[in-house]
Amino acid sequence: MKGLRRNEDAMKDKAGIKNYFCFMQLSVWERDSFFEEQDVIIIGSGLVGLWSAFELKQKQPGLKISILERGLIPTGASTRNAGFACFGSPSELLHDRTLLGESKMWDIVEMRYRGMQKMKNVLKDDFIDLQITGGYEVYNTEYANWNELRDGIDGLNKELKKITGSDECFTWADDKLKEFGFSGFDSMIENKLEGYLHSGKLVQALLKKVQTMGVQVFTGVEVKQWQTISGKVKIDTNVGIAFNAEQMLICTNALTAALVPELNIVPARGQIVLTSPIPNLKMKGAFHYDEGFYYFRNLGDRILLGGARNKAFEAEQTSEMITSDVIQQHLENFIAQHLLPREKFTIEQRWSGIMGFTDNKEPMVKKLNNNVGVAIACNGMGVALSPIIAEKVCEMML
Repeated sequence: MKGLRRNEDAMKDKAGIKNYFCFMQLSVWERDSFFEEQDVIIIGSGLVGLWSAFELKQKQPGLKISILERGLIPTGASTRNAGFACFGSPSELLHDRTLLGESKMWDIVEMRYRGMQKMKNVLKDDFIDLQITGGYEVYNTEYANWNELRDGIDGLNKELKKITGSDECFTWADDKLKEFGFSGFDSMIENKLEGYLHSGKLVQALLKKVQTMGVQVFTGVEVKQWQTISGKVKIDTNVGIAFNAEQMLICTNALTAALVPELNIVPARGQIVLTSPIPNLKMKGAFHYDEGFYYFRNLGDRILLGGARNKAFEAEQTSEMITSDVIQQHLENFIAQHLLPREKFTIEQRWSGIMGFTDNKEPMVKKLNNNVGVAIACNGMGVALSPIIAEKVCEMML
């Protein structure tokens, strides 16, 4: 009894309930079931982690797979984004073409489009609230690449037809600017193949699917360090339990620096605001502005707006999941000036999510050694890219 009392006191004094397992001996039943050696342990239960587990189980149903998640739910961007189902606005494609070159840009666009189709086929549209309402991009004529955009739409459509099968993916829709009640924009392009969804329900649907397939998901478990020993991976955690596996896959996106700092994944905070209900709200759809740095949509009769990190690039390269006065003010001003110029509104909710970016804007799927791989850096397009990144994970790990 004295020994038990010392353990109880230690729990309270050091870390309380959070480190409960640190002072508890595992039973033989627990060691041989929940905590037995796994074929694959995935770090991070966001979209890439869940899709990777799904794809691995699809290819080899007998694999023993566990996912370790440091939060109560995915912590990062998967459930803290704007809920867009998109594969690239015209100005973003022009920007990416300059950055990546023609061939690589179209390869990534194809991955995004294929990912959207796979998501629709695997998950029910009604359960994740997926609605292809149309996507739009709005412009001012002082946009730096306006002439290139105006003259290049036919070329973009020609290449997009090879991917989507649609004759006219991008069409001019200037007449809808007034219909949506916007102010201060000169032109608009519509993409009928895009829309939006419910990010929380998307992750829930994936979580239920992989658990049904036999994947274990441990929440509140943070990886403190890992090492490969004799062809196995040993993973030490904050709960005092060491997990062991044949292979480990790191899917921690912008938070990867804590585990693999040498990969140089740059965090990018995306801040979002949600307005009060707007009577007779005119706009409906998913919208982009300024090469995708601003993105907004309707959520029922409210407006959800995110972005503006290009107003403070350096400050927004952070993994702190809080909002900042500077960006929040930019977002509120954008709504007042462009989206609701004649309406009163209040901001009901504010939040932020952390994206992960590579220097070349390409997702990173690679092996660190024979037993450890990474699948990270969706560069702001995780909803569309993650199903296809998971396919590449299978090629790499199986």
